[in-house]
Amino acid sequence: MAFYPVFLSVVFVVRSKDSQLEHILRSANTLISSYVSDYELIIVDNASDDDSVRVLRTLTAPEGLPNLQVYALTKEVGSDTAAWVGLENALGDFVAVIDPLVDDIAFLPQMLDKAVDGADVVFANNRQMSRQGFAYRAAYRVFHSIYKCFNGIHLAKEAPSYRLLSKRVINFILQHPQPSVTYRHLPATAGFARINMEYSATPLASSTKRLGESIDRGMRLLVSTTQAPMRLVTTLSLFGAATNLLYSVYVLAIGIFKSDVAPGWVSMSLQQSGMFFLISLVLLVLGEYILHMASLSNEGPLYHVGQEFTSARMTRREKLNIEAVTSQPLDATRHPARIGA
Repeated sequence: MAFYPVFLSVVFVVRSKDSQLEHILRSANTLISSYVSDYELIIVDNASDDDSVRVLRTLTAPEGLPNLQVYALTKEVGSDTAAWVGLENALGDFVAVIDPLVDDIAFLPQMLDKAVDGADVVFANNRQMSRQGFAYRAAYRVFHSIYKCFNGIHLAKEAPSYRLLSKRVINFILQHPQPSVTYRHLPATAGFARINMEYSATPLASSTKRLGESIDRGMRLLVSTTQAPMRLVTTLSLFGAATNLLYSVYVLAIGIFKSDVAPGWVSMSLQQSGMFFLISLVLLVLGEYILHMASLSNEGPLYHVGQEFTSARMTRREKLNIEAVTSQPLDATRHPARIGA
């Protein structure tokens, strides 16, 4: 295994895994320290409801693990938002985002090798997926088909959550108004040098995802990353206007050339065809804009870090050639010239 003189940040997002945390972090610490000169492990606790925070605090004690940086959130958020908590606080030249129970950290050196060679973004896709229910798998296929149609990429295959980013990619994402939302797709669509890799490893644990939350997250991601849905609405509006105009011409033709038309049919048909359909579309467009603007102005912060603590030992600081000097009281016998000058 090659050794890289770089500073690597590794972001773990965990929730309610107190029984596995110590083993996962000790294994990761041993592995990462074997192939990089400097590193930090950033653990984002996504509002665990067990003893995870207590375990993490113990691991950052003087007798615990070095180079840990822990952020404990006060409420559960989406996995991408939780990952962004670690990304925006990372100091490394390269930052890896890993789900320790699904992604294989042993594949990280191969990704780092590509990044050191010049790739700004390295994605890794596991060919072995966690088992999910039929409804989730069906919604999964529908969402990714729509997303690929609108954005040109298959989000799960071409921009998976297991990724390694250079610092300049993170700085680029930070310039966007909602970086925690755009972080998921932007590295794959912003024109950076990227590489997609594949590996095969059995996940440590199956993660059953909730369909309702996934649908909500997918809709937010879809609306925030493309204007295609709104373009679809405007296209339907134009189509509705054109078809209703043609229908109005048809109604007028019937009124002119037919003699047995029921009284009031022409005016009623013109009113209904010309107003109801178009008004409903206008209200839909206005409603979407209002909801979007309200979400931007009233939601508040997407996350809140309730606790933050760091390892008592940080190996990169131990390498600094700096010695703390304690100021001593001035001795008049040793420095007579400085007294009464």
